[in-house]
Amino acid sequence: MISLSGFGKYNNKKKKRIGRGSGSGHGQTSGKGNKGQNARSGGGVRRGFEGGQMPYVRRVPKRGFNNPLKEEYAIINLQTIAGLKDDVIDINMLKKNGIVKNGSKKIKILGNGGIDRKVKIICDKISRNAKEKIEKLGGSVEAK
Repeated sequence: MISLSGFGKYNNKKKKRIGRGSGSGHGQTSGKGNKGQNARSGGGVRRGFEGGQMPYVRRVPKRGFNNPLKEEYAIINLQTIAGLKDDVIDINMLKKNGIVKNGSKKIKILGNGGIDRKVKIICDKISRNAKEKIEKLGGSVEAK
């Protein structure tokens, strides 16, 4: 597309001068119409005001509850752990390898997939299935 800057027709548009006589096209009522709240100085209503009708924000039902004490766990499957070379697996090691986000504080290990070597896992929670698979290979689990 061609740039239109540099053409006088587009660059020299005059500013609307309000209240400067009828010859300006915006004189007398200054484009505000006749009378009414919006024609007055300082007139108008606040954002969200619906003329006295119950505002939308107050009309709609409020749903849900955000529990401030909810504990969120980063979920890790055994197949993810199987790809790691370390023998001791904890949250710091998982953060270092980019498996868990840095903001995560707790991890839970699930038994999806398999593992082929002996590992020591330090976690906050672990499923029964995952614990059995790890201990079958001679590994150990520390759940806080």
